[in-house]
Amino acid sequence: MSVVEIRLFGDPVLRAPAAPVVDFDKQLRKLVQDLTDTMMDAPGVGLAAPQLGVGLRVFTYYVDGELGHLINPDLDLTDEMQEEEEGCLSLPDIRFPTPRSLGVVAKGWNMHGDPVTVEGTHLLARCVQHETDHLDGVLFIDRLDPATRKEAMKMIRESDWFGPDTIVKTSPHLQRSGR
Repeated sequence: MSVVEIRLFGDPVLRAPAAPVVDFDKQLRKLVQDLTDTMMDAPGVGLAAPQLGVGLRVFTYYVDGELGHLINPDLDLTDEMQEEEEGCLSLPDIRFPTPRSLGVVAKGWNMHGDPVTVEGTHLLARCVQHETDHLDGVLFIDRLDPATRKEAMKMIRESDWFGPDTIVKTSPHLQRSGR
């Protein structure tokens, strides 16, 4: 098991768009394993590579007993919306109703370079959208209306995990393929 420390709100890697994966190699498989182990240990329903400090377009998910991962996702969203409570492992104890599309069809690749399609509604759709947002440098609080986002920011500033002494650690993985 390889559990890696999860980056918290305030770490710049969470706001940077991730690079597409181009090499489907042993290092990528190790990243997927680290993401899976860390997500399950947290526990969470999803975890994106930037949350481990890795700027690559990779995420894992565990929803309704289904464990999976997706690399370089491309989403097709339904027009029908849902608004349910959402949280994030990078913003501990912060949860707010967040608008998302009710359904998703996500196409991408697995860690071996094989094409994968993930299709779902409700929690799976929410998870896929949330994790893909991480790959674009977007956090769920960015999707809140201004008043609710202000409340979320107040909670973050008052939390015991956020502050000027927050330690940013370096990932054991390369930041981009080929470096």
